[in-house]
Amino acid sequence: MDHDVNGAVRNPPSRLVVGISGASGVIYGARVLDALNELGVESHLVVTRAALLTLSQETDLTPDELTAKASVLHRLNDVGATIASGSFRTLGMIVAPCSVRTMSEIATGVTSTLLTRAADVVLKERRPLVLMVRETPFHLGHLRTMTALTEMGAIIAPPLPAFYARPESIADIVDQSVGRALDLFGLDWEPVRRWDGLKGPA
Repeated sequence: MDHDVNGAVRNPPSRLVVGISGASGVIYGARVLDALNELGVESHLVVTRAALLTLSQETDLTPDELTAKASVLHRLNDVGATIASGSFRTLGMIVAPCSVRTMSEIATGVTSTLLTRAADVVLKERRPLVLMVRETPFHLGHLRTMTALTEMGAIIAPPLPAFYARPESIADIVDQSVGRALDLFGLDWEPVRRWDGLKGPA
């Protein structure tokens, strides 16, 4: 039974908010969109201007090619978008990659764009917010910001390589990080190589 007696939908709709901000690693966001398409999950995309600049430097994708991967594209300054309201039900939100500026803005709750407003909404509604933070090394201010966000309910998930998966290419490394981030929403993406125990002598 999908409905409670008051008519409220018990199971959330299969849609995920995707933010792409201006850190290195825009390919993570692009592959998140590809994965959601393969999984049949509706994606609601919002992209910063800095992310589009990074896109031109790190990939051969055009802005139109990137945004065409999304089910729904939202303008960065559209504060009246569906994803700006908690009444618009989603599985949560992933920011891939997440810049330190974006992370810091979310942590303060003083949001200036639809991307950070949508993240704030996900937090207040107690839905999963996964931030694929891209920076290194971290200084104490970064670490304190990540601690504050974790205390608020966000999940800090830097895209770090998992060498037990025996990646053979950069694409393998990217897909493993994306798949493990999607695991946090209960989404099982086929390219993920899962640990199945030690091989050979211990």
